[in-house]
Amino acid sequence: MEIDQAHLIRWVLVETSHPGNVGSAARALKTMGFHDLHLIKPKIPGIANQAEAIALASGAADLLESSQESDSLDSAVQGCSLVLGLTSREREFGPPAIDWETARGLITETVRNEGQVALVFGPERTGLENHHLSLCTHRVWLEANPDYPSLNLAQALMVCAYTLREAFLAGISQDSSNSRDLSDYADPAAVAAMLEHWRQGLEAIGYLDPANPKKLMPRLEALFARSRLHQEEIDLLRGIAKQMLLRK
Repeated sequence: MEIDQAHLIRWVLVETSHPGNVGSAARALKTMGFHDLHLIKPKIPGIANQAEAIALASGAADLLESSQESDSLDSAVQGCSLVLGLTSREREFGPPAIDWETARGLITETVRNEGQVALVFGPERTGLENHHLSLCTHRVWLEANPDYPSLNLAQALMVCAYTLREAFLAGISQDSSNSRDLSDYADPAAVAAMLEHWRQGLEAIGYLDPANPKKLMPRLEALFARSRLHQEEIDLLRGIAKQMLLRK
């Protein structure tokens, strides 16, 4: 059975090392009815074309062929009103942390309003780094054995794809009782560009010392991530940054 909302979900693998994991991810996605795979700075250029990837895709070679490889995570999340970074590692700063069940509810709400969603998975060895999470609206963890919460990349992706398919086919996304218009939320790439503008402005007025920045910018990133900014608010904040730079 086809999933009507599948085209609204982007599956983003960041700096993947092993071709086999890309092939296994493609197989998992096709099995669960998803198809939009993005590969960001894989350790092997053209990783989707590697023999091991094709072998482990096991019939999902068409999904490998349609995957998009890029050097920029910004481009993969552009236009997405909800960007979920999958990692169990705690962070001092960064976007709000939620469990997968809560995240699944946000996903179904977002696609119900025709919003784009990106699910971002990090490198096999290290997981997502803070600079990756700065482009996410939420940090998400999967409930697992607290003594051993480690999942293989393709396993984590399959868990998410399977439970999302369950939700969509059960009609959760059709429940409009708590519907909100999410279309005006700024995507994380726009927020990141605004924060860079603010960094320049804060340096210009002497509030931020580039030689000793401390934790000012990470704190601002966390603040704005919690706020879920709208595009008009981004424009306002960039206007303030512009005025700060005029004082330079």
